Amino acid sequence: MELFLIRHPEPAVPEGTCYGRSDIGLAEPPGVAAARLRKILPAGIPVYTSPLLRCRSVAEQLGPDPTVDARLVEMHFGEWEMRRWDEIEKAAFDAWVADILNFAPPGGESAAAMLARTLAFLDELRTSEAPAAAVVTHGGVLRVLFAHWLEVPPRRWPRLVFEFGAVSKVVLGRKDLRVEYLNRK
Repeated sequence: MELFLIRHPEPAVPEGTCYGRSDIGLAEPPGVAAARLRKILPAGIPVYTSPLLRCRSVAEQLGPDPTVDARLVEMHFGEWEMRRWDEIEKAAFDAWVADILNFAPPGGESAAAMLARTLAFLDELRTSEAPAAAVVTHGGVLRVLFAHWLEVPPRRWPRLVFEFGAVSKVVLGRKDLRVEYLNRK
């Protein structure tokens, strides 16, 4: 299965803000972003999307009736949502950095929980036997997926960068994975 994994375009949020699962819009019209993405995607490809506006608004421009799936939503940062990163208690932030896979911010979820739900979505998608799919999702979702697939240890996750409004393509086999490209615009 060919997977075209799309990170939503830049959100309309002040730089340095932890926005995770907060439902915010985009800094540019979704139709503009979709027009750029359409040039990369195969015509008529089925589209799946996170329910958050910054993904869903673009997915709705990419194809008729995109499938909305809550398992594609960004990590829930709980009490950290919509706070500046530099305002988060240092001890709590350091605890997260020390165990980025398993630590859950107060009232939020861990990266491990996000990975589990995202892998469940992909397992279900594979059983559909569709030859290809476009998935509009978030940077955190892409980071945990690629870290899992490529066996990148959590301390190196910051090196996995997925640009706003970019497409990364992988081919998922029954037992293997091939990365075709990252961050194509």
